[in-house]
Order: sequence, then C-alpha cells, then structure tokens
Amino acid sequence: MDFFRGQEALTTMEWCLRTVIAYFILLISAKVMGQRAISQLRLLDFVIALMLGNIIAHPLSDQTIGMKGSIVSTIALVALYMGGVFLSLKWVGFRKVVDSVAFPLINKGEISYQGLKKARISIEDLLSELRKEKVEDVKKVALALWESDGKISIFLDPQYQAITPAAYQMKTEPFDLPKTIISDGKINYQVLKEINKEEGWLRNHLKNLHQTEVRNVLLATIDSKENLQVFFYK
Repeated sequence: MDFFRGQEALTTMEWCLRTVIAYFILLISAKVMGQRAISQLRLLDFVIALMLGNIIAHPLSDQTIGMKGSIVSTIALVALYMGGVFLSLKWVGFRKVVDSVAFPLINKGEISYQGLKKARISIEDLLSELRKEKVEDVKKVALALWESDGKISIFLDPQYQAITPAAYQMKTEPFDLPKTIISDGKINYQVLKEINKEEGWLRNHLKNLHQTEVRNVLLATIDSKENLQVFFYK
C-alpha cells in the first residue's frame, strides 16, 4: 500500500492503482451527493465540484503527494456538501444565499435590462435561449425567469400558446409509451413475454410486412395496440 503515500517515483502499476482508487472515490462521492450536483450546478455544487477536481487530480499527477490527504479531504467535502444541502432545506436565509430567488428577464413582452445585468448575460444570450424554445418574438413572452441553476424558464402569453385538446374538452387516448422489441438486430425477449407474443410471431410480422429479417433491424418498437414501428440500418 506504499502508493498511498508520497514517493519520489511510482511504478506504472502504482499509478494505475492510484487512478482506479481516485475514480471510485469520485463515483462514490457523486453518488452520495446525488444526481443534482452533477446535472445542475448551483453555487454550492459548483464550488464543491471545483474543489473535488483539484483534490483528486493532485495525487494523480504528482507522485510525491500521498493519497491519504486527498481521501480525507474528499470525505470532509462530501460531509460539508451534505450539511449545506440540509441547511438549505431547513434554513431559508442560507437557501437564499446558495439558491438565489428567480427574477424576471422578460415581463409582459418587455425586456428587463436590470434583470440582464443581474444575471450577467447579454441580449444575444437571451435571444438565443428564446430561439431554443422556438420563440421568435420577445413580445410573445409573458414571463421569462432566470433560475438559480442558470437556466431560463419561459412562459408564453396565453394567446400564443399552442392549442391543446383540453382547450376544446376533446377526448384523447391515454399516454402509451412504445416498448423496444428489437435493438441493434437483437430481440428483447422480456418485451415479447410482456405482450404475450412469441419469437415466431415477430419474425413472421417482419417477413410479411417488411420482407426483412431481425438482423437487418436497427430499432423496432411496439405499442399497446400492437402497432410495430421498424427502423432499418441505413
């Protein structure tokens, strides 16, 4: 276990062992902190991510630095992070520090210059976010909020919102998520079992309707009405 301590030189195997251990330490730390710490970097998440990266990277690049300090520091940081999350849930004042309250960038079709300054984004950044939401005209936006994770929530004026069946009290079919029955030319037998079908039924279906074999199918899905959608390698 000498590779844990600082040394003048490390063998290739010892470098590999350090890397493996550091990798699993990061995995475990990320698992403990939760998915939000990875997918949505708030102020607290950002600080922890930077510190963890530096702490783990040093013993991987410098053989004179032992791993014990990095492991202890990582455990301490994870504990601090969990404590911070707990405080943000229980203490409103702390939550306002690490999770700022959402504020408007657009209100009733008018851009808030003060909001842009507070968010530190340009008008081009705002327009880019609107285009991503398929909004071409600022006047169509009833409200756009800058969220604590750096994302923009956009709400259209009711007159520009898409018409849905609910607006006309129309009856619709219940949501049905198709199941993947073939993927990369391989049959998912678990799905076949769930829909009470046999492999022969699927192969005959492909042969009669598409004149093809299972190995030629990139993806095939089936819904509750047994509608089979087939996508081929191209």
